[in-house]
Amino acid sequence: MGWKVLLAWLLIINLFGFIQMFADKRRAKKNEWRIPEKRLFLVAAIGGSIGSILGMQVFRHKTKHKSFVIGMHAILVAQTVLAGVVWYLLK
Repeated sequence: MGWKVLLAWLLIINLFGFIQMFADKRRAKKNEWRIPEKRLFLVAAIGGSIGSILGMQVFRHKTKHKSFVIGMHAILVAQTVLAGVVWYLLK
C-alpha cells in the first residue's frame, strides 16, 4: 500500500510541477502576476523535480537562470541519492 501512495504522490506532484512551469511561462509572456520562485522550488523539493525540469525544457522557461538549471538538477540528484539510500536500507 505504501508504494502505491508514494507512486501516486510522485505522479501528481510531477504533473503539477510541469503545469506550474507552463502557467508561469504563459504569465511571463502576458506580463501578469508570476508564480513565486520559492513555490517553483518547493514543488520540486517535495518530489516534483522531474516534472519541473521537463517543464523548464519543454516550455523553455527559466533555462537561462543558473539558479534554476543548477538548483532543479541538484534537487533531483539529492532525491535520487536519498531514494537509493532508502531502497538500500529497506532491502
